[in-house]
Amino acid sequence: MMHHAPTKIPHNSSMLGHQIPRLHLSTLPATIFITHYSLLITHYSLLTMKLLVVCASLDLAQPFSATPAWWQLMKALYEIGVDVVATPYQGPALESLWWRAEANPAKWQGDAFKAVRDVARKIVGEKPPVQLPVSNQQELKTHNQQPITNDDESASDKLIRRAVQTFITPLWLKHLDRILIKQPDIDAVLVLTAPLNHLIGVAAEIQRKHGKPVFYYDGDVPASLPSMSGFASGFRIYQGADPGEYAAVISNSKGGEDALKALGAKAVHTVFYGADPEVFSPVDVPAQDIDVMFYGHGREYRQQWVADMIAAPSNTMPESRFAVRGTKLGDLGRTELLPYLSFSKLREYACRSKINLCITRRAHASVFASSSSRPFELSAMGCCIVANPYEGIETWFEPGKELFVVHSQEEAIDRYKYLLGHEAERLAMGQAARERVLKEHTFQHRARQLVGIVKQYI
Repeated sequence: MMHHAPTKIPHNSSMLGHQIPRLHLSTLPATIFITHYSLLITHYSLLTMKLLVVCASLDLAQPFSATPAWWQLMKALYEIGVDVVATPYQGPALESLWWRAEANPAKWQGDAFKAVRDVARKIVGEKPPVQLPVSNQQELKTHNQQPITNDDESASDKLIRRAVQTFITPLWLKHLDRILIKQPDIDAVLVLTAPLNHLIGVAAEIQRKHGKPVFYYDGDVPASLPSMSGFASGFRIYQGADPGEYAAVISNSKGGEDALKALGAKAVHTVFYGADPEVFSPVDVPAQDIDVMFYGHGREYRQQWVADMIAAPSNTMPESRFAVRGTKLGDLGRTELLPYLSFSKLREYACRSKINLCITRRAHASVFASSSSRPFELSAMGCCIVANPYEGIETWFEPGKELFVVHSQEEAIDRYKYLLGHEAERLAMGQAARERVLKEHTFQHRARQLVGIVKQYI
């Protein structure tokens, strides 16, 4: 993999440490001159943006599946010249090379709540995995326009939400107010999947007092929407919330835009997930010793596809090595469980595998272009991907060229057998998928899109 040397910045520059290079006008046609300087102005304008990001967590050890994506997004913002200040809603304030961290103003309260919740789950037991009924899928597809109600919110959820709003929300308002007073050059505030109903009134007050737009990015649409049953371990983030207090709501789902507007969002934008092609890059391995591999956690919303694409084929194809790196996936037949190591181990496992499975939860797969991280990560690593049906997947990748989609257990088995016997086709598909990511789906692409959205409101 090629690594490019960083651009050298002259110390005597006058524009945020940068200097527009001199051009000899007599040697350039007017159109080239104008184009060159237009591009430079566009580039340097990015360098004037400063974002305050409230991230659900900065700690990769916390059980938040989107945290690796937010790391990549903030890294990409830094790489295109945006100054990022990050503060975590849950867990410690971790510094990095790409952002400066501000403290979590309610860290001990959050830690105490998590400890109590974990003890309660051990005593009472966790809720069973949620499976999405057909009726709920239809509600999502037609974007039920009913207003939010709290009827499906349990008494304990209501009690927790009210306690948070009484004791935690004021801490966050004071915290963000203090940061914006101390750093008045911050242009906007971006909330990344922190619970919407834990921050009621914060966005409205920040915008009133400081005149800075506040954006909410929901990276779990459509699973997070009130019309869904919700993950057994997840927050019900819209109950009691007001999406309309934000300048705009951004999400990972094109098909979820109408539902977010129906919930009261004043403006809605879509920014898909992506992948950092340097973090998720192909790695040399001694051999591809795994035939079929899946990486993921939980059977929620995908129980049938876990059975049809992993458990049953592993029993039908005893000569092939099936492996899984994940937890709470239930009966997996003859499938081998790989050691549960760090997130970074995913790259080695994926590159050791001849076929990588992308089994998307029905919540996302049934609503048009509801992006998740895994297709982009696997593609960035040059993997040969076999996926379950995923509505709108052609928005990002071309089925049959950059990945395969199977529609039944029988089709999955047939596809596995064919691909395991045709190495050249596997490798060509993986290479095509990586090239598509490099062209359209890196987190730098997403960061530039996000900056473009923010600029509309500054």
